[in-house]
This record gives sequence, C-alpha cells and structure tokens, in this order.
Amino acid sequence: MSKQQMIGLLAETNIHVGAGQTYGAIDLPVAREVTTQFPVIPGSSLKGALRQKMEQEVKTGEKIATWFGNERAAGGIGVTDARLLLLPIRSLTSSFRWVTCPYILERFDRDLRMIGYEPSLPDIAVESEQAWIFTEDKRLVLEEYAFHPIQRQAEITEIVKWINPLIAHMSIRERMLESLTIISDREFTHFAQHALHIYARNSLDDETKESKNLWYEEALPSDSLLYSIFIARNPFQEDHLLELQETFKSSRYLQVGGNETIGQGWSILSIYEEGQHGSRKS
Repeated sequence: MSKQQMIGLLAETNIHVGAGQTYGAIDLPVAREVTTQFPVIPGSSLKGALRQKMEQEVKTGEKIATWFGNERAAGGIGVTDARLLLLPIRSLTSSFRWVTCPYILERFDRDLRMIGYEPSLPDIAVESEQAWIFTEDKRLVLEEYAFHPIQRQAEITEIVKWINPLIAHMSIRERMLESLTIISDREFTHFAQHALHIYARNSLDDETKESKNLWYEEALPSDSLLYSIFIARNPFQEDHLLELQETFKSSRYLQVGGNETIGQGWSILSIYEEGQHGSRKS
C-alpha cells in the first residue's frame, strides 16, 4: 500500500471556506492560494471537517486521536490543501463547461507522480483566446468572452481518463469528454478570480424586518472539482490510512466550510483507486 492517497471532492452545493479577511467589495471572500489566487480549501479546514465527520460516525476517541491527533500528539494522517482542478463556467453555447488550464494540469500530473502513478498527460500549449475541446464546435463563449475552439480529441481523452477517478458520479464521468475545456493560464486565472458565485445575505430585525446588516459572500460553485492528498506520516500509520479510506466508501458525503444550516459546503468524496490506470510504481 502507498503512504499517500488522493481523494476527489466534487461540490454538490456551493462551498464557502472563508479567507478570514475582506477583499474589495466582497465582505467574505473564499480562501485562495497566495501565488496563483486560485480558490483552495486549506488542509486545516479539510482536516477539521473530516474529524467532525468521523466523530459523527461514532468512531472511538482513541481512533480519532490516532488519525487526526490531539493536544498531546500529532495525528498519524496528514491532509494537504484541496486544490482546484475543474471550475464550472457558464457558457452561451451549452449549459456550462468544466474549465481548467495547462498549469493546473501540470500540477495534477506532479501530484499523481507523488502518490506513485506514472500519468501520460499530454503537453498542452493553449494560446490566448483559444480553447481545447473534444467536440468540433465553431463557437465557444464562456461568461462574456468568446474563444476559438480547437478540437483535440486524443489529448482530451487522455486527460479525462486521469481526471474521472476523482468523480464519484458515473453520469458526470460519461459527459466529461464533451464538457472539458482547457484555456490559457491567464484567462483561467481571470475566471478563478471573477467568476465565482457571489450572493447577498441579510440580517433582519425580528420585529420591524428592516435590514440590520447586508453583506456579500463568495463561494465555489456546485460541480467544482478539487482534490487533496492524504499522507500516512510513517509506515506504522498506513493501516490507519486504509481504514479511513474504507470509511469513505460507505459514507461519501462531507460538509466543509461555513453556512451548513443553509445547505452549503457539501461535497462527495471519491478515492483515487489503484488499478484504474494500472498499478503504481513499487
């Protein structure tokens, strides 16, 4: 068994994991990577959500402490930040498309290699205002921006083959080929910064129903796809990692971030199974 395991998180509802500070007109923005400004679920938030989930699954306190640590010792399983892989973007030529970029796919390739796979992701060079897609379309509009679609069936097929194990729903896997869209790093960064869901929330006076506090929150939209890597911190914890994975197979939904009472933060987990693309390196 490997000391690392990749877990996919497909957003079933909007996810708001806050940054803890205000940016511009958005009162409660999502957490973002410092260098890329891509949305991210920090490992600390994800680990806390997993711990709460395990407590609700009536696991013993001793086992939870072994997995996630306590005030006396660190846990045996490390949890990395959940990185963004696919962002759903509105399209005028279809309902929406799952969008990514060369840098994100390059990083995904590196992460697969870290956990022991040897992916064959193709080299990708997408110029500004271009978009690699599977189908032969003459027109593609994402949000208010027009792109020149370029058909790359072989490359898209290979990329989807490596992405699909992160997706729990077979129906989504089946339509990923026709929906996956690769645009340039610069243009993806624009969407990652400006195309997330922003909604107004309000606090009303109990008696007069007048507004007491209006604020704006940002959230990752439903159908966003992220992934995290769980790491057994030493060989003695590998069995604990396997046991945690087995728990996910029987209880696949996880709530992370704020606004649980209004239905936000739910995702479905998928374990990146060995054997779907051949065995890992020994």
